[in-house]
Amino acid sequence: MLNKLDDYPVHQTPEPLAHPATSDRNAYDRTWYNGYAADGSYYFGIGMAVYPHRGVLDCAFSVVRPGGLQRCFFASRRAPRERTEMQVGPMRIEVLEPMRRARVTLDDNDSGLGCDLLFSARTGAIQEGRQTLWRGARRVMDATRFAQFGAWSGAVRTPDGDIAVQAIECRATKDRSWGVRAVGEPEVGGAPQAPGSFFFLWAPLFWQGHARGDHVSHAIFFDGPRGEALVREALTAPLHADEGAVPAVADEGVERMAAAAHRIRYQAGTRLAERVELDLGNLVGETRNIILEPMLRFQMKGLGYGHPKWLQGAWQGELATGHDAFDANGLDLLAPENLHVQQVVRARDDMGEGIGVVEQVVIGPHAPSGFTALLDGSSG
Repeated sequence: MLNKLDDYPVHQTPEPLAHPATSDRNAYDRTWYNGYAADGSYYFGIGMAVYPHRGVLDCAFSVVRPGGLQRCFFASRRAPRERTEMQVGPMRIEVLEPMRRARVTLDDNDSGLGCDLLFSARTGAIQEGRQTLWRGARRVMDATRFAQFGAWSGAVRTPDGDIAVQAIECRATKDRSWGVRAVGEPEVGGAPQAPGSFFFLWAPLFWQGHARGDHVSHAIFFDGPRGEALVREALTAPLHADEGAVPAVADEGVERMAAAAHRIRYQAGTRLAERVELDLGNLVGETRNIILEPMLRFQMKGLGYGHPKWLQGAWQGELATGHDAFDANGLDLLAPENLHVQQVVRARDDMGEGIGVVEQVVIGPHAPSGFTALLDGSSG
């Protein structure tokens, strides 16, 4: 089965590009973005992914502002043969220049949400280490991803008023990943298995006007139940003033850390971080301590992560659209679908201040956090 990309010299296996190298039903290829104001006055999230063996292409767009409802748009369709066809109903993503510029549009629909947004890169694309997680003898996650920092310009439409998005104030993080991870309807059959545990923390941060110069920092953690490091990576990279200064692919200024550690203080009775500390250790033994304090919370179920209906990769029909809205301040924060969040955070170290996000989800025991059961909350 051929598609347009087969006309380019990009093949990695003897098969056409429409045939993934793995037959795992959970193969996926995902584009994800966030955007947020430096003062925490709004946050929006964007996601689109294809699941070749599930035959699904889905997407979501969601917006939250302080004191208001988080509003969400969802759409799903049968996956097209053409991987370049990144459109589901009224929502589409256009790659205008790879790793430089992209356009995201959401036309009129029943949710009342819409957008016309231009992503412009401010860093090179930063490849993370391959992320492989096991459950017994089976890989439940095996993915490659890259992150890229940038800016948004354009407009977001909501029933609560429109947002004029300006590049000077709207930070952006792009996350491209592909491989295998658990998505869609859960698998059934076989011997019963005890619930597992899962700890994830991600912190992409912007540092402008900093004594170390304009730069970004990036840290990602997957922990086991005792706090053991399953994936642990951190780095810094140059933050460029405009798109034209961004390297085409790689950036020689990326500095990868020798060590990274995290400490989290949770809101009492929850698994939601109210303060995060990161220690980034460089290759010459110096440790940079970063303190993160949340300003605005975004529920990741607004992009399909654990949503009870619009679960990523789930079959919704040949073409389906839907929407949701909820008061983020009125949620049960220990309900499974509410554990996965991003928070806009203020960042500071001993040489300056920054802005960014912290993404987290903690399910099951995690000894450093004091969690011993599937869904117990912090004792404060």
